[in-house]
Amino acid sequence: MYRVWHSSEGFADYIIAHTCLQSREVVKAMLYESDANKPHHFHTMPDHIKQILYLDAPDIIVEYDTEPIFSIEESKEAGTGHNVFQRFARLAASVENNVPALYLYPEAVIISRNNDTEQTVRWDKINPLVFRGLSSIMNIYGIPALMFYYPTDFRDVPNAIHSSLIRRKGIRYDSDANYRDCPDSSDAQMQRMFAIINDIVSTVERYGVIMAREKLMGLRNIQDQRAWMEGEFVTKGGNEAMSPLTATTTVSTSYLINHLRRYEERTYHIGELLRSRPQTVIYQVNAAFRGDPYAGILAAIDYLKCREGKTFEERRYNLVMCWGKLTVDDDHQTIVIESDNCSVNDFVSEVKACNDKNLLVKNYDELRAGEVPRYYMQVRYGSMFSKIKHIRVFSYFADAILFKDGALWRDA
Repeated sequence: MYRVWHSSEGFADYIIAHTCLQSREVVKAMLYESDANKPHHFHTMPDHIKQILYLDAPDIIVEYDTEPIFSIEESKEAGTGHNVFQRFARLAASVENNVPALYLYPEAVIISRNNDTEQTVRWDKINPLVFRGLSSIMNIYGIPALMFYYPTDFRDVPNAIHSSLIRRKGIRYDSDANYRDCPDSSDAQMQRMFAIINDIVSTVERYGVIMAREKLMGLRNIQDQRAWMEGEFVTKGGNEAMSPLTATTTVSTSYLINHLRRYEERTYHIGELLRSRPQTVIYQVNAAFRGDPYAGILAAIDYLKCREGKTFEERRYNLVMCWGKLTVDDDHQTIVIESDNCSVNDFVSEVKACNDKNLLVKNYDELRAGEVPRYYMQVRYGSMFSKIKHIRVFSYFADAILFKDGALWRDA
C-alpha cells in the first residue's frame, strides 16, 4: 500500500492522478512539519517520516509499505539570487535519508517594480547555481535530487510585458478545474517528472525499497534529467562567482581559532573538530537575525563548497556562519565582526522561546491525556523537533555561528 503524506491535498491528488499511483492502493495523510509548529499533531507522525522532517518539511512524501520512496517540494517564487536555495535544507534532509527528492521551481517568473515614474515588468530568472548544489548532493549520496521547471510561458514570451499571464506571474496552471492551483500537466517538464515517479514506483515494486535505491541513479530517465540539469547550469552561465557563494570568505582556520580564543578559559580550550581542517568557509549575513532564506542557503553552501562525505564531520573546510560585517585582519591573523543588526542574544532568545513547547519540565500529574504521547516523544528526541526550523538548520549545518558579541561552536 502507498501512503501520500501531504501539506496540500489538492497537490497530492494531482500527483496521484497523473502517475501510476492512480492504479495503486493509495491512502492520503496530512503532513505535520514540526513539534514547534504543530504541537498537537506532530507526535502522531510515524518515526520513519519524522526522520525526514528533522530539518524541514517537503510538500509531499510518498511511502510504500512504510518505507519513504520519494519526496516533492514545489514553489512558485522568483528564483533569483538567494531565493531558490530557501528550500534547500528540505531537499538535503530527504536525500540524507536515502529518499529521492524532486524539486519543482519556475525557470523564471514575472515581477513588477515601480521606479518613481515608470513600472518595470520583467522575467526574474532562476539562479543556475542550484543545479550544481543538487548535483553535489547526488555525487555524495548516490540518491536522485532532481529539479524540474514549474511551467511558465517564459520561453514562449521572452518579453514579459507581452505575456497574457502577467497577473499569474507568467505561471501556467492546469486546465483541469480539479487541479487549477497545480502546474500545467501537459508541460514537458511535468511529463518528465511523472515518468520519473513512475520509474521509481516500478523499480521499488520490482526490487523492494532498499535494493531499488541502489538502482535509481542508473535509470535512463533519471540519467537524462541529471544531464539536462548539468546543461542548464552551463547554458545559463552558472559559475562559482555567483550568489550565494559571493557572500562567503575563505580564511585560514587559525584566524577563526584566534577569534574564538576570547572564549577560552584556563580549564577549557577549543576542541579538535575546528582545528582539524586547515581552512574555513565563512558565510556572511549582514542582516537582522531570521531564518529565510538564510537557513536553506547555509545548507546549499555546505554542499557547494565544503562537504566531501555524508556527515558534517566529512567536510574539507569548516562551515561557519557570521551574522554581521566580516573583516579579515591579516596583521593580527584574526577576523573582526561588526553589526548593528543582531546579537547572539537574538539566537538565544529564539531558542528559549522554543522551551514553551517543551513538556519535559512538567510533572506527570501536570500532563493532559493528549500530551502524554507527545511527552514520550520528547523523552526520546529531546527538543529536536520542538525548536523552530531555522534554529534546527543553523545548528545542524554550521560548525560555528559568530556574532559581534558572542559565538557558538562545535568541539566534535
